Amino acid sequence: MATSSLIRSALLRACPIAALLLPGSHSAIASDAIPPSGPDAQAAAQQALLTTPPSPVLTITYTTHNGHSRKAYVQLPDGYGPGSNPAIPLVISPHGRAVDGKINTRRWTNLPTLGGFAVISPDGYGRVLPLHSWGAPGQIDDLARMPEIVEKQIPWLHVDRRRIYAVGGSMGAQETLLLVGRHPHLLAGAVAVDGPADFGLQYHNFPRLTCDAECLSRGWGPIGPAKQKLARREIGGTPETAPAKFAERSPLSYARQIAESCVPVQIWWSRTDETVLDSARQSGRMFEALRRLNPRAEVDEFVGDWAHTDAMHAETDLPRMLSRLGLLPASFDVERLNAAHAGTSPDGSCAG
Repeated sequence: MATSSLIRSALLRACPIAALLLPGSHSAIASDAIPPSGPDAQAAAQQALLTTPPSPVLTITYTTHNGHSRKAYVQLPDGYGPGSNPAIPLVISPHGRAVDGKINTRRWTNLPTLGGFAVISPDGYGRVLPLHSWGAPGQIDDLARMPEIVEKQIPWLHVDRRRIYAVGGSMGAQETLLLVGRHPHLLAGAVAVDGPADFGLQYHNFPRLTCDAECLSRGWGPIGPAKQKLARREIGGTPETAPAKFAERSPLSYARQIAESCVPVQIWWSRTDETVLDSARQSGRMFEALRRLNPRAEVDEFVGDWAHTDAMHAETDLPRMLSRLGLLPASFDVERLNAAHAGTSPDGSCAG
């Protein structure tokens, strides 16, 4: 079954007018196709989001850079399997701080089926900590190995190596940008949502974090000093005693490499973020650095006032992010959170 057929069958199962999303016999995500737009197509897209069942999830294991056995969760289009397995795009989705890959799958629900792509959410491992990897170099290298890992563990899954993407929120956004910077030839696009770009600044802001109702219900109390303690353990010092180690975990340190990679990058951030504080000096500064270093780079910024990483959900703006990557038809490019957009108008001349 061709990728376009996977999308077609999923959308037709989702709602009777889903054919409006499909441009004739062409794939809705093919680069040479022009997906339909207009109220009918957008209505069909939103109906499909509401009615398409969650995509199947397979659990695999892999060995990390430091020898630990970890799980990764692979979400596939409904109907994809042995005998119906063309090469499809792969999204690498690193999780946020203190959660695992399985929780990260909740953000994606039915989107892999609607777009005909796979998502892999690995548990990951830092230098010494499992859920607070915070951009450890070995963790970033593990993320870069995910296409090989998923094809080895699921031999009938075929990855389109020209269409590998990274999408992450919070710590996952930090690691997404580091993946672009450290492996600039791997990705066809990336989305970073509410992530720290300067990890030294994030460390110094940890004591300002408040303990919300969920935090209080678990008896955690002040979480800032605890996060600083974890960061010192994971990184091996403070920004003052180990500046180089903090720099290698800060996407701003790789701004030139990211800007010159010509990988399309979306940076989404909230002015009211209560987890990554001083967000204008984090994501906002990152966007400005990329635009300054390469004015022709395809870099977009989306700024709003949502709660931390709320933009990265199937019911909010994740479909819009994916549509702009070409992983969903243009009819899914619907603004929900009133994000203000700034960015470039690429003409294919990024590399000069």
